[in-house]
Amino acid sequence: MAIANAFFSPAAAATLAPVRSKLSHSDCDFSAPHLNLSFSTSSSKLTRGLFHSGITTKKNISCASIDGVESVSSASLKSEQDRDGIPMPIVLIDQDSDSDATIVQVSFGDRLGALIDTMKALKDLGLDVVKGTVNTEASVIETKFFIMRLASGRKVEDPDLLERIRLTIINNLLKYHPESSERLAMGEAFGIKAPAKKLDVDIATHIHVKDDGPARSLLYIETADRPGLLLEMIKIMADINVNVESAEIETEGLVAKDKFHVSYRGQALNNSLSQVLTNCLRYYLRRPETDEDSY
Repeated sequence: MAIANAFFSPAAAATLAPVRSKLSHSDCDFSAPHLNLSFSTSSSKLTRGLFHSGITTKKNISCASIDGVESVSSASLKSEQDRDGIPMPIVLIDQDSDSDATIVQVSFGDRLGALIDTMKALKDLGLDVVKGTVNTEASVIETKFFIMRLASGRKVEDPDLLERIRLTIINNLLKYHPESSERLAMGEAFGIKAPAKKLDVDIATHIHVKDDGPARSLLYIETADRPGLLLEMIKIMADINVNVESAEIETEGLVAKDKFHVSYRGQALNNSLSQVLTNCLRYYLRRPETDEDSY
């Protein structure tokens, strides 16, 4: 599905203010092991912390991959938690798996509840959470929200709003689970404790472009996370006339792992343009900080 022009317009870049909500993660808690819950918010009632209508329970559900790329396994997350006591926070925004809705997936070991505060914050952004699922496997709780824009009833395509969604969720993690600040790049600016180690951008940055059929290419970018990163990458692509058709945006602790389906004049990128795109992105990502006027 092609994404609207606003998705890759350079004019979409704007200063992103942290968004915080008033409700607490502790209001509800889905902590039972090997439990899968799904809920629909269109007509459900909140009863003892669970959405009463549309709940289904399944056991021994394995973590699914998204768009053919395996998510970080629950076993590896458990290993991270055992090592330093703080699980890996993960925020994933998926534009490909559902044709009608944007999927937002959040996990932080076994410490997340029903995320009622996060749902309230998303509503404050003009979004409607039309469906959600909660899956627990090996002590890792994965919560998925299927969201649409209230005004249009369509999936989110504006990159500015996608970045606001990402920062909203991260800000809520920092507010209600302040210990997560040690594992998030945003923790340095907004958390109670900055990460002990910073990533070396040169080492952490990986860019790959490969064909994904005759009409588009798949661009994979892994680099050190920072505010405004998504908007700047899309702006760089627009500057060299590379169209972004869809995206999957993932924040895994200090690292941003993003996938973009891109094209040039309706065709996959050739080798020359792929190299130009890679060089432009690498130059920007290796800069110590983003220029202030680029937001």
